[in-house]
Amino acid sequence: MQRRALLAGLLAAPAVARAEGPFPDRPIRLVIPWPPGGTNDIVGRLVSEGMAARLGQPVVIENRGGAGGMLGAEVVAKATPDGYTLVLGGSGSLTITSLVQARVPYDVATAFAPIGLMGVGPNVITVHPSVAARNLRELQAVARAAPVPLSYASPGVGSTGHAAGAMIAQALDVPMEHIPYRGTGPALNDLIAGRVQVFTNALAPLQPHIRSGAARALAIAGRQRSSAMPELPTTGEQGFPQIEAATWFGLLATGGTAPERIARLHAALNAALEDAEIRRRLLEGGLEVEPSASPEEFTRFFAEDRARWAPVVQRAGMRVD
Repeated sequence: MQRRALLAGLLAAPAVARAEGPFPDRPIRLVIPWPPGGTNDIVGRLVSEGMAARLGQPVVIENRGGAGGMLGAEVVAKATPDGYTLVLGGSGSLTITSLVQARVPYDVATAFAPIGLMGVGPNVITVHPSVAARNLRELQAVARAAPVPLSYASPGVGSTGHAAGAMIAQALDVPMEHIPYRGTGPALNDLIAGRVQVFTNALAPLQPHIRSGAARALAIAGRQRSSAMPELPTTGEQGFPQIEAATWFGLLATGGTAPERIARLHAALNAALEDAEIRRRLLEGGLEVEPSASPEEFTRFFAEDRARWAPVVQRAGMRVD
């Protein structure tokens, strides 16, 4: 009996060793909960390349857009908590969507294990060149004189762009019509085509079109000017300090993932963000690189961001049943 027990233990030992072997030992999947072409996609692909080099395993991108980022987030929320399925989260896809949607298929407070913050980018308020406004006061005048409400695009219901547009309408005291899209790319295409008049989003995908004249930037929706576009005044400088909308980008795993795996991923993420070339490209795209010192610090940031946006969403009546 004892010999059989000893034999069983010896046979089981290799399996335990394999289970507790080096992490990662196979490719990691990074779900970006938006279609290709937007800021999330740009940031995710850039950082994933840096992480892959440091983890010794490929980081495979999977774009899964829809429902303001909720569809992609759900994939990760319900994945095996082994650290091999990650999500590029943000203020829109995780924070605001969870406040706007009446039925969220996961508990945002427990379904994810925060790994680390990548950076924060204040949104830039832009208009189609046909709109006769070069600052927020002029936009207010144009909106008040328009026979029908101006329309503003967003990457989807519950996105940061949705909340920011509602915030702008409230601050300017003008009616505006929300037009949601399935991601930044389609929304940007319709702004450039003139099908919508206003679009507020992170700077990275908008910057080339601002430079070309296809879109006109009115203000940075933050407390400080952007280092990527220092000539553009902030909303506060134009007399509307209540308009403040920043988009943050962070990495999260499935809730319940082992702390040591979270720590390994956090170290790889921060190492990638310290790479001079990656930092340069992120800064050029309008993202202020702000890595978190620890997963715990990012966890606190995540909770505080949700508490900050909750009253904004409530005042705007941004509820989807």
